[in-house]
Amino acid sequence: MGKQKHSEAKVVRKASGGQMAAMAAPALEPEPSPAMRTAVRFPIRLEIRILTENGEILAETENISSNGLMFVSDMLPEVDSRVEFTISMPSAVMGSPKDVSVHCVGRVIRHHQMGETKKAAVVIDEYFLKA
Repeated sequence: MGKQKHSEAKVVRKASGGQMAAMAAPALEPEPSPAMRTAVRFPIRLEIRILTENGEILAETENISSNGLMFVSDMLPEVDSRVEFTISMPSAVMGSPKDVSVHCVGRVIRHHQMGETKKAAVVIDEYFLKA
């Protein structure tokens, strides 16, 4: 199912004019319906630094699931681009005695904009717990 979403994002990007310039408006796609989601989303807002091929982006998570996350930022990496980030999950959320750091490698699968707020969805391909 993840590959199908990835392919759809690629078609939408090409249909919307190809590669985005750094200052161009993100390609917009409708948010998937709840019936299409494969994992429960948790509304957790955490500041994160996202590493991209073009540098670092400061962002804030909007929601996190076992498959990925949605984040908000002024700058968005291109759809299909590879990203890395580490999330420090609060102990209260994880039910553990201390915060848990999770390093993730993934890819941007779509952009979404509501008013002036720019969002990107990332699917997590690999993750590693950090002690």
